[in-house]
Amino acid sequence: MMTTPAALVDLDRVDANLKRVATYARQHGLRWRPHTKTHKTPEFTALQLAAGAQGVTVATVREAEVMATVCDDVLLAYPPVGEDRLTRLMALPPQVRLTVALDSGEAMGKLDRAARMAGRTVGVLVELDLGMRRVGVQSPEDAIALAGNVAFGSGLEYRGITFYAGHLRLPQEKLGSAMREQSERLATFIEALTDSGLRPGTVSGGSTPTLWRSHDVTGLTEIRPGINIFNDRNAVSVGACAWDECAYSVLATVVSTTVPGQAVIDAGSKALAKEEGFTDTGVYGALLGKPEVLVRGLSEEHGLLDLSNTSWRPSVGERVRVVPNHACASVNLHDTLHLLRQGAWAGQYAITARGW
Repeated sequence: MMTTPAALVDLDRVDANLKRVATYARQHGLRWRPHTKTHKTPEFTALQLAAGAQGVTVATVREAEVMATVCDDVLLAYPPVGEDRLTRLMALPPQVRLTVALDSGEAMGKLDRAARMAGRTVGVLVELDLGMRRVGVQSPEDAIALAGNVAFGSGLEYRGITFYAGHLRLPQEKLGSAMREQSERLATFIEALTDSGLRPGTVSGGSTPTLWRSHDVTGLTEIRPGINIFNDRNAVSVGACAWDECAYSVLATVVSTTVPGQAVIDAGSKALAKEEGFTDTGVYGALLGKPEVLVRGLSEEHGLLDLSNTSWRPSVGERVRVVPNHACASVNLHDTLHLLRQGAWAGQYAITARGW
């Protein structure tokens, strides 16, 4: 019997999720470059490619190293600052078409030198800040300056622009005006770059919460959703998916029911990740099949199920499946993904791309 807590993935739901996004991308003429930070396994990358993905996105050099074993088109959506990162990047197999996202001349110069020394060409996407306020150049003039310098770097090739709209965490019906504002802001960059002879061949963006409105962003050529392969409670909360599209959950065992109004499970912050929800605070997940049962508290090895909105009363030893707020953060806490097919155990994948 499987020891809990254990990370579970429903392969039937994964298949349906991949088919849905592949169809959407094809209908709207968008390249699909999924972010592998969610699952961190080459096996799921292979499934995404088989479903129609045209390359992958990674956040770390470790992810790039692992995904390069199954994919020859990799975007590192993170500035590769540091000698160790650059050395490992340049050691990727020569057949891998490598692109990186940059927002500074300092990072660009060091990447250029590393690429020239390694005898390879590395593509660059200039990163824009369209409201996330995390990374990205702030003005079209800054984008032109950086893209112009890339164009003259002998080890680099300017391939376009990229952005991440992670700040747009609104219900689908309220996304319209925010997406229009994003599109208008993006257009100023595209127009300025084009007028300067630096038309971006690739305009890469997107997230799972905004995935199904990607076609509203004028000029977008590529989408990079990550979570949608598994989905999670946050995605449900903004209408990006339904509960029956959540493929990832954490199997847990009820270990105590002595405190009235709650049950305690053996999945705490070290299994679920202590991340607040998009739409509420103090909630860290919900039960699969019983979304009214919320995880209202977490310590390292304990999860507190709030039973105030349900007539269900679990017994000690009973097993439940928890959909965490954020699948990516939870997956990263486990060594193994246990696979289900039609409700039965169907094998396991080692989570090999953890680390940096």
